[in-house]
Amino acid sequence: MATTTTEEGLCDACAAAATPAATDGAEAKGRPWPGGLRSPVGLSYAVVALLGFAIAADVFSLFTAVRLSSLTATVRDGGFEAYLDEDLKQADALMGVAGGLQVIALVATAILFITWFRRVRGNAGIFAPDLQQRGPGWAIGGWFVPIGNMFIPRGIAANIWAASRQDPYGTGKQEPHTVINIWWIAWLAANLLTQVAGSQYESSRTQDAYEAAATALIVAYLVDIVAALLAILVVRRLTRMQYTKAMRGAEKVAV
Repeated sequence: MATTTTEEGLCDACAAAATPAATDGAEAKGRPWPGGLRSPVGLSYAVVALLGFAIAADVFSLFTAVRLSSLTATVRDGGFEAYLDEDLKQADALMGVAGGLQVIALVATAILFITWFRRVRGNAGIFAPDLQQRGPGWAIGGWFVPIGNMFIPRGIAANIWAASRQDPYGTGKQEPHTVINIWWIAWLAANLLTQVAGSQYESSRTQDAYEAAATALIVAYLVDIVAALLAILVVRRLTRMQYTKAMRGAEKVAV
């Protein structure tokens, strides 16, 4: 079992390898961290930027869903069938564009997010290896296990958070991982709602069906935006925790 030798919670190996040069915060963001740690700072910036792009894609998709809802509501008295070949098809085409943007944003964000996730898991294995319930490979593979991807990444994230606290073996009251729980619930809800709403939209053939699908899509996109915002918060806070812990540990050893 790894033991901590500094107030910052660094293990023996990490503390011993820390060097005075690593105490320069500005330089440390662009150079190797002490004790085998690897900086997730640059990756976190890229992930946040792509999450911003994903939010923008969701906002555009939200606009298209609202437009579809408005369209189906305004033609109720004028005869729905008359609009199937014109306005509705235009709205459907716009929905297709929005969906394409969402797919691009999802794939790009997922690749970088999982890369960042693996990086912070590696650091957690140095901070407090005995608190990690799964091996480093699960930080990548856990996302692709059917059913398991509904709970494995969340468990890994909680373990990473615990190891990244200033006192990883404490109660955690000062740095609770509440934000991880809320983000994970929102992420699961967004995925479920998006799948249900998308299927509902694809099978719509009547005005009532289109109205119901549009409403479901609006709710799904709103929840997805919330999940993306919470993901940004998780990335920034966890990256900051690891950066602060690594630098304070290096400073203490230097002194």
